[in-house]
Amino acid sequence: MDYTNEPVCIKDIEKIAQRVMPGGAWGYYNSGANDEQTKTDNESAFDSYRLHPRMLRDVSKITTHTTVLGQKVRTPLGIAPCALHKLAHADGEAATSRAAAKHGSIMILSTYSTTSLEKVIAQGDGTTQYWMQLYVYQDRHVSETIVRRAEKAGFKAIVLTVDAPMLGRRLVDARNKFNPPPHLRLENFMNPNVVNGTGYAPDLAKSENETFGATFGANGDQSLSWANGISWLKSITKLPIIVKGVLTAEDTQLAIDHKCAGVIVSNHGGRQLDGALSTIDALPQVVEAANDKIEVYMDGGIRKGSDIFKALALGARAVFVARPVLWGLAYKGEQGAFIALDLLQKELELAMMLTGTTQVSEIDESYVYTPVNRWVRHSRRQP
Repeated sequence: MDYTNEPVCIKDIEKIAQRVMPGGAWGYYNSGANDEQTKTDNESAFDSYRLHPRMLRDVSKITTHTTVLGQKVRTPLGIAPCALHKLAHADGEAATSRAAAKHGSIMILSTYSTTSLEKVIAQGDGTTQYWMQLYVYQDRHVSETIVRRAEKAGFKAIVLTVDAPMLGRRLVDARNKFNPPPHLRLENFMNPNVVNGTGYAPDLAKSENETFGATFGANGDQSLSWANGISWLKSITKLPIIVKGVLTAEDTQLAIDHKCAGVIVSNHGGRQLDGALSTIDALPQVVEAANDKIEVYMDGGIRKGSDIFKALALGARAVFVARPVLWGLAYKGEQGAFIALDLLQKELELAMMLTGTTQVSEIDESYVYTPVNRWVRHSRRQP
């Protein structure tokens, strides 16, 4: 059913985005791996958790302020890394950055951004936290260059994606024979003196390394490991390292052992290993293993403020969303991205009020019923 008023929830924005985006671009953003079981579970699993509200509490003043990596943020809702924002809107990641600054939390920028990291952070207001997502390539100098540029530009953390030694098999993209439009450039792989200079135009970038052929989903370092990856990254940056793609207690312990600052419970939006746990189902074991020794964040499947509340109650310090922001971009650029974030923010505040909580620190497991039939393992491998 179509409506004439503004969208009132993320599902409304999703429908608008699907209507206005080219089929290939929509398929790229929306697709999951193989049968999309994990992608579907990311959303549906939230429905297995129920809320346990408390009544007759003073909820006249609600605040979502919290801290992440010791820094104050207005809300525990941030933007997850996602490639190619200019598929959704011509202003791309610059528009997303302005929306993030207005929203007041954290933006994680994808290595595969179609806007240079320097231009993205320049759109901030000086108080917004920016983290840089990283892939490690066979030629580690490529990754090192991005890390050093991010640190120099003012990014506050490096987010190492560890669940993609090879791209998952995304059937929708295969059927669509999807290739990014030729006018788009991966500006983080370009000479910053060129891409950030006056007079730069995307069609001036002609070399293969400045487009997608040599970088997009290729040349990843499949030998990357806890032993040879984290220590190398620590040797080239003083920024905190957050490991993205953790789904198990075992890997959480390894992140602690290697003195990482945090882990993001993530399955890449269901785009990598189909059949992996949904992130909300994986979250409890990661939180238990973390034991307050490392910060735990989560992404995947969040479409409502109550989803955010449930993740916080199960121990996430912050949550991140990608597709809802991209849908917002497709809907109305910077304004649409902010509308998506603001809808989720207002829904979170409402969920807090209706459960009898007034600040993020009050939200814990006592406010959530967990399903009886939980996924269990019969044995546990050693790290």
